[in-house]
Amino acid sequence: METDNMNPGAEIYSTWCEIDLDVLSQNVRYLKKRSGTGMMAVVKANGYGHGLVPAARAARLGGADWLGVARLEEAVWLREEGITGPILVLGYTAPQRASEAAHYDVSLTVYDRSLAAQLNRQAAGLKQKIKVHAKLDTGMGRLGELVENSQDLLRAIAGSENLELEGLFTHFARADEPERPETAEQIQRFSAAVRRAEQEGLRPRWVHACNSAGTLYFPEAAFDMVRCGIAIYGLHPSNLAPLPPEVRPVLSWKTRLVSVKTLPPGSGIGYNHRYVTRAAERIGVIPVGYADGFRRRLGNFALVAGKRVNVAGGVCMDQCMLQLDPIPQAQIGDEVVLIGAQAGEQITAEEVGEAWGTINYEVTCGLAARVPRFYRGQAAGGMLIG
Repeated sequence: METDNMNPGAEIYSTWCEIDLDVLSQNVRYLKKRSGTGMMAVVKANGYGHGLVPAARAARLGGADWLGVARLEEAVWLREEGITGPILVLGYTAPQRASEAAHYDVSLTVYDRSLAAQLNRQAAGLKQKIKVHAKLDTGMGRLGELVENSQDLLRAIAGSENLELEGLFTHFARADEPERPETAEQIQRFSAAVRRAEQEGLRPRWVHACNSAGTLYFPEAAFDMVRCGIAIYGLHPSNLAPLPPEVRPVLSWKTRLVSVKTLPPGSGIGYNHRYVTRAAERIGVIPVGYADGFRRRLGNFALVAGKRVNVAGGVCMDQCMLQLDPIPQAQIGDEVVLIGAQAGEQITAEEVGEAWGTINYEVTCGLAARVPRFYRGQAAGGMLIG
């Protein structure tokens, strides 16, 4: 469905997101140029809540050489939507799905010799080798062969008849805390493993280590490619690792006032009356709730007419109430911003995450599928609902 204005939910949708894919492409372009190397745009988790396929298209238009996903299902979805170019599954893939990975030309992560052996057996008889990236654990404590055993894993893959060693990578645990020493230690361990691989003729084409924070704060670890996720959406890796001003947010989250009324003193608002009016107060209702990803907690806020207002009490499943006394002109139909800018004021995903006791990643990833996404930009071919 297409529309020709930037407020497509104004009349027919209760809550919606507006996503500027041109900004996403520009972010990718900037980060790739800054790194001076190859770029993998990480679009897992529904493009961090922005939409898997639109984010992938925009990233490719921005010059992304690779796309990164967490699961094979995401890669298959991209292929079936016509997305071309290399795709790496960064997480676990059951060896039994080797033929599916081969069919869709998707590269897989191998992080121990047992998985390599199982995948090699499952790929027997296929007309092509399974492309794999070997993952090393240099200090994350998650997936990855211990870096001290890197050669054993690389030899196992290189000696497998049905596997093609395409990449070697690791993941930083604390790159978003640039002053901490752990990232430099991880770089040192990984660099040593890369040198060992080179000496034995096992260095693959694609060596990569940097996530978004690493790309910005540890350029010495760019190797052949960087993997940017959170940054391509214009979201800060952390408060300690902010983005440069050239990288801008891609997503806004909006709703609108559907009810405005004045309630007398002592009126309970919402379930359990977690807010009670102290005087005659103007209370507005917005049709967004925790089923949309707006957390059920006290202390939420929004923008109306460019001013901050508080959510009155808790958040219901599909609705919540706003205290509108600071904005006497507020009326039914007015746009309300939950994330984004309005009349010179702004609420960021980082600010929402801090209020919720979490991070911006979880805020956007938690946007429910029932919230329509409206896209604009070259990758969208105009505005559309995702």
